Amino acid sequence: MPAFSYKARNPRGELLTGRLEGGSSDSVAEELMRSGLTPVEVKALAATAEVGKLFGSYFDEKVSETDLMLFARQMASLLKAGVPILRALASLAESSAHPAFQKLLGDIRDGLSAGRELSACLRKHAEVFPPFFVNMVRVGESTGRLDDVFMRLFHHMEFEREMRDRVKSALRYPSFVVAALAIALGVINVFVIPAFAKVYQSSHADLPIMTRILVGFSEWTVHWWPALLAAAALGFLALRWWLKTVDGRYTWDRWILKLPIAGKIVHKAALARFAKGLAMTYQSGVPIVQGLTNASEVVDNAFIASRIEQMRDGVERGESLTRAAVTTAVFSPVVLQMMAVGEETGELDRLLLEIGELQQREVEYEIRTLSEQLEPILIAGLGIIVLVVALGVFLPVWDLGSTMIKR
Repeated sequence: MPAFSYKARNPRGELLTGRLEGGSSDSVAEELMRSGLTPVEVKALAATAEVGKLFGSYFDEKVSETDLMLFARQMASLLKAGVPILRALASLAESSAHPAFQKLLGDIRDGLSAGRELSACLRKHAEVFPPFFVNMVRVGESTGRLDDVFMRLFHHMEFEREMRDRVKSALRYPSFVVAALAIALGVINVFVIPAFAKVYQSSHADLPIMTRILVGFSEWTVHWWPALLAAAALGFLALRWWLKTVDGRYTWDRWILKLPIAGKIVHKAALARFAKGLAMTYQSGVPIVQGLTNASEVVDNAFIASRIEQMRDGVERGESLTRAAVTTAVFSPVVLQMMAVGEETGELDRLLLEIGELQQREVEYEIRTLSEQLEPILIAGLGIIVLVVALGVFLPVWDLGSTMIKR
């Protein structure tokens, strides 16, 4: 996204200068006005400066998710203790051993000193602070409960990281097994089958159809392996580019949910994030429509996020949350029933938290039983592969041995 330098005046009439990223100078001006500043001049930065910044940021150490969690936890404690926000930021910058994080906190502090709101200062660093984080901070500023919002953000990010780690651990075992099988087949195809092919050629015997297929595929692989590697690399890069597109990510995430075993885990983990995220925003005083928008940003699945946005549109038209959720076809009957009870009793936030806990427990159960579910599939697949390779490689050897014995 292009960067722009700006000059603007705060409500006290003081002239401020700075730098913001945006799609155009008009969008930057609108962002300044939303921050309470009056734009005076907005100019695009030179391309050389952008290139220098790009390469500089590439080699700089990045602010990690752990740093962000620690920032939210410490800010909650300091603000709750009555420490002014500028002093809190200065203390965190002095105590941090992370140069990139120190620079980030210094820039936020400078923005606050210049009269901007904290949410506007955080939005300037979109590569570190996600929209959900910034929106919650804005709610905390408007309600005067910034310490409570930071604590909720810490617990939410802790829950998010735990869910991601559990999903990754659930997918790690089958991914490792599939990768090991692929490597084993590659070794057999490149080294083992060619060695047997020389024995077959010297015998001048008629080979079974399975053996001819394996030998032909092996010869083709050995001959064209540079092209295969190049095609695999290009395919990987094309897949990464496709996943960065809106349609590509939507299609991929929708396909993931249809996988026999992993799809259930990803689906339930996304619903747990949705329920906990919506409960947190609702408890913080965010309107349900804005809360649905925020919740769609934390589910980590483009398909389910689009269905949550569909729910938001239904609520905007006057439908109840439960009725709008039914039309999305992504929630189980138990979740819909608990959501309906929460609306009827006025305890939607509590029921949403229970939904999140329920989905999280189901994810934990699916992960614990994952090996039991995968074992039959992996054993069957491995058996088929071994049978095909054994019949294709060793059956001609047995025929040759029988022929030699008869002679």
